[in-house]
Amino acid sequence: MSGRRDFIKNSSLAGGTFILPKLDIEAKPMDKPIKANLIILATNWGFNGTLDKFCAAAKKEGYDGIEVWVPGTPQEMSELKNTVAKHELKLGLLTGGSDRLPSKHKLQFTEAIERAISMNPLYINCHSGKDFFEFEENLSILQASIDLSKKSGIPLYHETHRGRSLFAAPVTKKFIDKLPDLKLTLDISHWCNVHESLLQDQPQNITEALKRTEHIHARIGHAEGPQVNDPRAPEWQDAFNSHLNWWDEVVARKTNEGKVVTILTEFGPSNYLPTLPYTQQPVADQWAINAYMMRFLRNRYSK
Repeated sequence: MSGRRDFIKNSSLAGGTFILPKLDIEAKPMDKPIKANLIILATNWGFNGTLDKFCAAAKKEGYDGIEVWVPGTPQEMSELKNTVAKHELKLGLLTGGSDRLPSKHKLQFTEAIERAISMNPLYINCHSGKDFFEFEENLSILQASIDLSKKSGIPLYHETHRGRSLFAAPVTKKFIDKLPDLKLTLDISHWCNVHESLLQDQPQNITEALKRTEHIHARIGHAEGPQVNDPRAPEWQDAFNSHLNWWDEVVARKTNEGKVVTILTEFGPSNYLPTLPYTQQPVADQWAINAYMMRFLRNRYSK
């Protein structure tokens, strides 16, 4: 027991994170430089502090904006709008439904979208439907949200997320074929986990998804999970470069179309971020990883 205690004690930082070697991954160079009109946003997922402190930290770190869940009350909506304006940040909003019954889920979802629309965000990112709903049930949910987006003029994107309607690449391809106005938030780390691969065997499904992608969640997944422990570690070079290949394609297309490129750095906290047994100490610093990704992507794609 004393050996394990000594190991834990000697491996801890004041902030409670495990010490890893400081290594920067050898990223794949771009075939052709991309100079994008780039907006990079911070997530409050895992941030321990008030909304005001989160916005202040994001601004100080160098983010252009934040992406958070749409608030549930008028008071919270007002607080969010005022705090974002105070810190001169752009705002992206998350919406979704949680009910297990498709009809109630659809109502929750559309009500959340309507609240988000009233706040006039940069975009709305959607956790849409459920993976166990029937295809036609999810199709109805997706179509309703697309109609709301068209009516409002607010861009609305559907995230490629486990547990949701777009949980897998071939399933998403079916929705793409049915819905010409379906636009995606690419969090392809989920698909790496779902398909237990870096998706080498699904080039057509991935190509079609990249064509519909309008927003990126920049997290690195791998064959056995949706998040590597630290993207800077050299053992994740293949996974990192696979994600860069996908992101490069989206950023290049959107830049050629004259569009702004929005990216959320979304490495999550424990237990998305692996932890040490017994102590539950995270093996890396979530905020530092996301800040690293923000600087890396800005350097790679900056105008």
